[in-house]
Amino acid sequence: MKALDDWLAARAAARAAAGTQRQLAPRGPRPDAIDLAGNDYLGLAWDPRVVEAAVAATERWGAGAGASRLVTGTLQLHQALEERLAESLGHEAALVTSTGYHANLAAVTALADADTLVVSDAHVHASLVDACRLARGQVTVVPHTDPAAVDTALAGRRQPRALVLTESIFSVLGDAAPLDELAAVCARHDATLVVDEAHALGVAGTHGLGLLAGRSHPADVVVTITLSKSLGSQGGAVLGSRAVVNHLVNTARPFIFDTGLSPASTAAALAALELLRETPQMAADVRRRAAQLSDACEVPPTAGAIVPVPMTSPDAAVRAQAALRDRGLLVGCFRPPSVPDGVSRLRLTAHATLIDHVVAQATDTLKAVLDD
Repeated sequence: MKALDDWLAARAAARAAAGTQRQLAPRGPRPDAIDLAGNDYLGLAWDPRVVEAAVAATERWGAGAGASRLVTGTLQLHQALEERLAESLGHEAALVTSTGYHANLAAVTALADADTLVVSDAHVHASLVDACRLARGQVTVVPHTDPAAVDTALAGRRQPRALVLTESIFSVLGDAAPLDELAAVCARHDATLVVDEAHALGVAGTHGLGLLAGRSHPADVVVTITLSKSLGSQGGAVLGSRAVVNHLVNTARPFIFDTGLSPASTAAALAALELLRETPQMAADVRRRAAQLSDACEVPPTAGAIVPVPMTSPDAAVRAQAALRDRGLLVGCFRPPSVPDGVSRLRLTAHATLIDHVVAQATDTLKAVLDD
């Protein structure tokens, strides 16, 4: 083990020198500060109706699904959630997975074979990056939000099929993808657009159901989502045509060889989806709070709940995060290699449930620390 121990020590020392060492910080059931770091954008993880749905499902179905979904792990709860997601987001079918990460892995690895070109935006989430690495097709990475570069990559392809990967709202910069332009490019080249709506569902688009909901696109579109952000639960899903979902059921290894999503998480996500449909105003509340945070930090407004604040270095980001924490404000801190452009940032996330005096306290604290 000496070789491994030496290598681990060297890697840890390199991270410490670069200011990128990370560590876990266990918390209690409730944050002890103003939370502008978590992704529970609508505050539904603690909504009594969502919690009650999770408790009731556990009492009826048990703590876990008990098996992979192709064995005995597909519950009627999964079917109900899939049908409701497909109906709500405007797709023929949906397939629920145990995480949003698995949803992206499943979609890309099952739809890309050796005869597929995969064209990926440079800033996609790590789950899509890993999916590209596992896919058997050729992968071309294009500059961020650049439909012309996508067009060029597709025009020169030799493969009979192509996937184009993007997020609708990007997880680090918080900006929106040019979905109409990308869809048009895909239509011209007979390519399939794969869109990760993790940070748009519950925050943006028609009735807060994502940037693709209620919109007509001239190209085939496959959508992935997570259930762990605006829906306050756990898990993910892939949405598309019935043919796409059938193909994933039969070929997607992250789905086939994984235990089904727990009953509690499934029921909680279903309850949260119903609340979102009943109260689309929550999405507007999130964006309004995000605009207030952007103003306080003197950064441009973004497309959703994410407010990134560029910092001069990893150390500066860590110091600012610690100073805010000392003043009762929790924010995220993104440093290399988590940031695709190498720029360290504080990452603030807005929540629909923030009340006016808490927002005022948060903005005052942000101004004091960032102006220091």
